[in-house]
Amino acid sequence: MNVNQEIPADAQENDSLVLFRFTGEDRPGLTAVLSRNLASFDCTIIDVNQAVIHRSLLLGVLVRIPDGCDHEAVIDAMRTCADALELRCKARAIGSDDYDAWVERQGKSRFILTLLSRAVTAKQFSAVTKMLADQGLNIDVITRLSGRPPRVANSELTRACVEFSLRGEPLDSRELKASLLSLSSELNLDLAWQRDDAFRRSRRVVALDMDSTLLQAEVIDELAKEAGVGDEVIAITEAAMRGEIDFDESLRQRVSKLKGLSETVLPKIAERLELTEGAERLLTTLHRFGYRTAILSGGFTYFGNYLQKRLAIDHVYANKLEIIDGMLTGNVVGPIVNAQRKAELLEQLAKAEGVDRKQLIAIGDGANDLPMLARAGLGIAFHAKPIVRQSAEHQVSTMGLDAVLYLLGVRDRDLA
Repeated sequence: MNVNQEIPADAQENDSLVLFRFTGEDRPGLTAVLSRNLASFDCTIIDVNQAVIHRSLLLGVLVRIPDGCDHEAVIDAMRTCADALELRCKARAIGSDDYDAWVERQGKSRFILTLLSRAVTAKQFSAVTKMLADQGLNIDVITRLSGRPPRVANSELTRACVEFSLRGEPLDSRELKASLLSLSSELNLDLAWQRDDAFRRSRRVVALDMDSTLLQAEVIDELAKEAGVGDEVIAITEAAMRGEIDFDESLRQRVSKLKGLSETVLPKIAERLELTEGAERLLTTLHRFGYRTAILSGGFTYFGNYLQKRLAIDHVYANKLEIIDGMLTGNVVGPIVNAQRKAELLEQLAKAEGVDRKQLIAIGDGANDLPMLARAGLGIAFHAKPIVRQSAEHQVSTMGLDAVLYLLGVRDRDLA
């Protein structure tokens, strides 16, 4: 907790500002006893911060001792109180210049850096904190969002997340972005950089790509396997996702090879499709917190509607396969949901839900997702192709879809 209080206009110059720092074994009631002693001297709490790490208490309290009260007597009393509680107490007087400089810093920009990894290593932590220091940024608070790992590792996939609350402006924004990308690649972690503003705390709508994002597979590749043209279609799909082929043309080429395929294969494919790691946890938790969700996909409506029923997704926009007499004709019906169309649909979604564009979250993996990611307040490249990772503002490549919750500040204990 961090509480700031303005100095009353009539504060006396000879009021004493003292910073108390208490450390020791944590147990219930310590803060209550310490604050009761401060109250007996009619002190004003200017700032307070408390953290507990493995039952170890770290409590800092900046107080104003009122005029006419012996500040040395207050310090002695607080040390005596701390001794009785088996705590260590350090006290430091804060000078006027030091205090004024502290007050001036409250107007500086704030940012959130989220570190995601299967397990945070000292090497990763050291590299990230050095990068922040090199950029002239001050770390105000470090918070662990992930749950406590078991003492003995088991077969379950682990998740680790540390959130840094930062103050100041980066010295070189371009160098910062390059450092985020290089550290992510070199140290097998993800780093998400966000401005800590009102929009960051009020995201309301989440739009997801379907194939290779919400689902592990590319559905059209599965359809092609049933039609006996798997290798041909997979090659076109991969080229399209790398941005090497115009999406509309690549889609027409691939769908044309499905001509004559029976529609009876659609439910069979739908039932064998596997969700991406963390997908159900992400959607369940988002709905619990009141978020609206949507699929914006260059895939097909049949499978989007299947997932809508399974995951209670609010909106689905995708391409419709033309089916006549129970057979796929090799054509799609209506306008193709391509990169530009996804971005337009995202804007329409914001209007329909009555939210600002900055309150939107978009998640995707392919080149056709980039315009959508760029327009969202938080655009996330998920296990994306290299061209997408380099262009997107944020990325998740080391964990499942539920890692997105950490970027929203959600802790493991909040998960559904």
